[in-house]
Amino acid sequence: MKIKSFFFTGLFLFISVACFGQEDSLTTATEVSRDSIAKERDYKPYNPLAPAKAAFYSAILPGLGQAYNGRYWKIPIAYAGLGVGIYFYINNDKEYDRYRDAYKARLAGKPDEFQGRITDDGLIRAQEFYQRNKEISLLVTAGIYILNIVDANVDAHLQQFNVNENLSLKPRMDYDRLAGKTRYGLSLNYSF
Repeated sequence: MKIKSFFFTGLFLFISVACFGQEDSLTTATEVSRDSIAKERDYKPYNPLAPAKAAFYSAILPGLGQAYNGRYWKIPIAYAGLGVGIYFYINNDKEYDRYRDAYKARLAGKPDEFQGRITDDGLIRAQEFYQRNKEISLLVTAGIYILNIVDANVDAHLQQFNVNENLSLKPRMDYDRLAGKTRYGLSLNYSF
């Protein structure tokens, strides 16, 4: 009984020492290989807060997250999208106010700018049309603002991935001679 307990204790200690010794050597070898690979490929160190910062900056000021990511060419696109949405909102608001004022003037018995050309129902339909377009313009503007934030976040995430020219994804066709059919697929290739 004592021999078995000594044997198992000795075996346990031997395995423990062997495992810890390998872990230390593996850790140092892994750190050395990571450092050499990072220097070789000139990678930026991984920053887990970069996507959150980019999204926060874009939420504060549209386009600032794209500037943080170094994608300066996206800033005019973000402002053009927001500008177009705001332009259509303002234009539809002016037209809505124009038809609403004409309808109010007609109800009060005063002359309006559409006298004789548009009926009362036409004025009501025009108000509803421009009100709906104004709301759609507001939704589109909010969507573009949110898309700006999402773009900055996703772009910051994607900058931290390994994009190497040796890694490729290509379509592939394979002719099966036995069945007489062509099989289609994708192949992921890595060149050393």
